[in-house]
Amino acid sequence: MIQGMRTVIYHVPDIKKAKGWYSAILGIKPYFDEPYYVGFNVGGFELGLDPDMTGVSLGSNQIAYWGVQNADDSLKSLLDLGAKTHSDVKSVGSGPKGDCKVATVVDPFGNIFGIIENPYFKLEDVR
Repeated sequence: MIQGMRTVIYHVPDIKKAKGWYSAILGIKPYFDEPYYVGFNVGGFELGLDPDMTGVSLGSNQIAYWGVQNADDSLKSLLDLGAKTHSDVKSVGSGPKGDCKVATVVDPFGNIFGIIENPYFKLEDVR
């Protein structure tokens, strides 16, 4: 079910300013750049910037997302294993390859665990 660590998303109140700052410190431009999400491919992993600050407080504004082939099936499996829904599967962008989908659960220990189905992100060989 789990394909490996894929994405860490930071929620930011000013996505333009955050995009500039992260571009500068990473030394790269984003591979995905929209008003609702900015994604950087950093050594084969994704750093995402999300301007949606709903329910976010400073210091608790990042979630690690684990890559999955099918977000709906994976969410069901996580719930069957005792996780509780934190956010249902939602589309966070679409294009010719399909929708990017994310969901989060609260694991049995109180941690937020994210999953992401992303047909656009390809892991780079960094060897």
